[in-house]
Amino acid sequence: MIMNNKTVISQFILLGLPIPSEHQHLFYALLLAMYLTTVLGNLIIIILILLDSHLHTPMYFFLSNLSFSDLCFSSVTMPNLLQNMQSQDTFITYAGCLTQMYFFDLFGGLEIFLLVVMAYDRYVAICLPLHYTSIMNLKLCVCVVLMTWVFNVLHSMLHTLLLARLSFCEDNMIRHFFCDISALLKLACSDIYINELMIFILGGPLMVIPFLLIVLSYVQIVFSILKVSSTRAIHKVFSTCGSHLSVVSLFYGTIIGVYLCPSTNNFTVKEASISMIYTVVTPMLNPFIYSLRNRDIKEALLKLVYKRKTRL
Repeated sequence: MIMNNKTVISQFILLGLPIPSEHQHLFYALLLAMYLTTVLGNLIIIILILLDSHLHTPMYFFLSNLSFSDLCFSSVTMPNLLQNMQSQDTFITYAGCLTQMYFFDLFGGLEIFLLVVMAYDRYVAICLPLHYTSIMNLKLCVCVVLMTWVFNVLHSMLHTLLLARLSFCEDNMIRHFFCDISALLKLACSDIYINELMIFILGGPLMVIPFLLIVLSYVQIVFSILKVSSTRAIHKVFSTCGSHLSVVSLFYGTIIGVYLCPSTNNFTVKEASISMIYTVVTPMLNPFIYSLRNRDIKEALLKLVYKRKTRL
């Protein structure tokens, strides 16, 4: 349909991953296995924390929310990508594209904020241990998570509504494997100044400020543990914080690579690889990072398995 010499787009074409056709089946099997591992791993973390009363602490409350966020974050893009690779039908409706972009921004934002909250939780536990229970009480933890949800729902809604007001021309080919806001803005015919301004005003600080807060928390932790003479105590602190630092490094490293150092060319193999890391690899690895380095999680898992064996 033509209106004011512009083509009204009703659907987009996702170009997908830059993979040679002879390797499509191999990559499909690999991505399917990774997605199933992501779902299973994060569900196990959530179930263990719900069932084991010893894990009903602020740290594991935030971890269960992070696992839920990881599960949803990966599910926003992966099922659609796998379906497109299987059927070779890469069309996505205009409404479906905006919906995918909304939930991608929502759960990506939740991930960022939860990593900050978990860093603060570690800071209080290590630097202010005597006040931990009074500071990190249940009411505060629930309020923080609810505020994180509300803020990210509104933030994602703002960007989605601003994008919905744009006009799109004849080019409806999204050079990505999902509806990323930066890829969609490249296709817009109308003025995107307000969109770019809001991304600059809100998007930049939402990545930089949380990262600085995490760094500040760990600087305080390092100064605190340097005062401790016990090697065993220092090792315990590093083992406790190591999991969180690994997740932060993996998530922020790839996010910065994509959004703060964007490529001016079309969707490249490098961009595809980095995007796959934070949409697929990071959510898949988080349960393993936390479970393999966390004695409480391993004990809860062994306890659950032992209970099942005794019942059988």
